[in-house]
Amino acid sequence: MTSLPPGWYKDPADPSTQRWWDGEGWLGKAIPADAVPPDGPPPDETPTSPAPTSGTPAPGVGTPGLATPGTAAPDSTTPGTTPGPTTPVPAQAPGTGTGTPWTGAGPSGWAPPGAQQPGWTPPGAAQPPGQPAVDLPPGWQPPPGWTPPNTVPPAGQAPPTPAGWGPPPGWQAPPGWQPPPGSQPPAGWQPLPGWQPPPGWQPHPPGTPGYSWAYVPQLRPHGFALAGFGRRLVARMVDFFVVLLLNVVVNGWFAYQWWQEVEPVVRAAMNDPLSEPQQASLRANYLVLTMLFIATALWFAYEVPAIANRGQTLGKRLMQVKVVRLENTDQLGFGRSFRRWARLGLWTPFWGCYGLGLLLQFIDSVSPLFDARLRQALHDKTAQTVVVALPAKYRRPVEAAGGGDPTGGQP
Repeated sequence: MTSLPPGWYKDPADPSTQRWWDGEGWLGKAIPADAVPPDGPPPDETPTSPAPTSGTPAPGVGTPGLATPGTAAPDSTTPGTTPGPTTPVPAQAPGTGTGTPWTGAGPSGWAPPGAQQPGWTPPGAAQPPGQPAVDLPPGWQPPPGWTPPNTVPPAGQAPPTPAGWGPPPGWQAPPGWQPPPGSQPPAGWQPLPGWQPPPGWQPHPPGTPGYSWAYVPQLRPHGFALAGFGRRLVARMVDFFVVLLLNVVVNGWFAYQWWQEVEPVVRAAMNDPLSEPQQASLRANYLVLTMLFIATALWFAYEVPAIANRGQTLGKRLMQVKVVRLENTDQLGFGRSFRRWARLGLWTPFWGCYGLGLLLQFIDSVSPLFDARLRQALHDKTAQTVVVALPAKYRRPVEAAGGGDPTGGQP
């Protein structure tokens, strides 16, 4: 209930009347609301009652000399006599003392201290719609920081924080605690001991909410850093030249036969550029298709078994990168290694279709640039694999006496 200074105010139980408020309760009789009240509290019009002269307690009361709350104690000195007027004893509120529990009985409009009067509404904007406001003394203002009870902030807005609020004195942040995004850290807050910003990390411009701790750490599958695009590109180029050398050896004879078929066509076009070009023989087309299939088979034989067993080809071993599963560090196995290679390598026979296969392979090769989370190429997404950079302890295994690297170069 709102604490008001003593004075005459409208009676909450009957707004058409006014009564005297002494700071704790209503006193005296109610007078009309439009009447001019006296300058002070109302006179005490309650007559005093004579004390009982007999030691006989009133009916229903266990203590001599006390009356039942809300009733008058009869005079038991002379049988048949009419008792004089008595002052009603206010009912005792629960928890305010000892005696008979409060049952709600009492004078009209009376309530125990701290109880809300019927029809009372909070002042100002805190009152519910459609309820009359309580008349307050002129110049009355709510105390600093006071907010209407049961107020709900608008949707999407946080409750207002009192001015000057902060953590209690001596409060220390628990280990690993980070300030919420958009908030300011407590005074004296420092990051964990030994924490260093990652390479390439730059703070946000000053004034940006959470500018000094809004850093999203890079994913490290199985504790390994992701391999950079440059190292993966160099590894792929090394593997390309290895496969090219294998094709020179195996496809050399087919390439010679193909040149024998197309040489007359080339010489005729060079001698007479304005003439209609001749078509190559059907045998030349078959030789091109045969060489493409052989190149695909050589690529398959070079990459799939190596990735299935060790996760590395020659180029990947030189660049210290490795292909691993997303869920664990077990060997990929033949099936998953084949799915990873097939998404890229099976387009090789389509090189003869106006370079369609070469275009699709190029798109697959640059696809890690568009995956900032795991740097997966399209063939990595197909096989659920990721390429990681090996740490130093896996790059140069130390040969122990009587044995080699216990991990076998595996992470």
